[in-house]
Amino acid sequence: MTSTPPPGTPRTASALDPAVAARLKRGADGLVPAIAQQYDTGEVLMLGWMDDEALHRTLTTGRCTYWSRSRQEYWVKGDTSGHIQLVKSVALDCDADTVLVKVDQTGAACHTGARTCFDADVLLRGQ
Repeated sequence: MTSTPPPGTPRTASALDPAVAARLKRGADGLVPAIAQQYDTGEVLMLGWMDDEALHRTLTTGRCTYWSRSRQEYWVKGDTSGHIQLVKSVALDCDADTVLVKVDQTGAACHTGARTCFDADVLLRGQ
């Protein structure tokens, strides 16, 4: 994992395609939410955060790279757990303020060891 200054502070420019960077609508912290979804089932796996560099790394390596807000560093999903996310496609939503990464998830996506971060606390279940 490579440590860098927190998002929103000056740092070296990312190699992200300038046309993509110009479209992104980032929060005040320089981040956009990134939803990871299982490509073949549609299962929503997790939400992470990306800045320009994390998105660039995701697009060029084929592995999901996120910015850890708590550790203030980049992390590649699965580097420590082995539960990797192989990127199948990456899309921006209509406002360019959220990234959807369709992945092939190996093992758990959630840091708790669950397959998805969205199955433990269901507030409403459809009929």
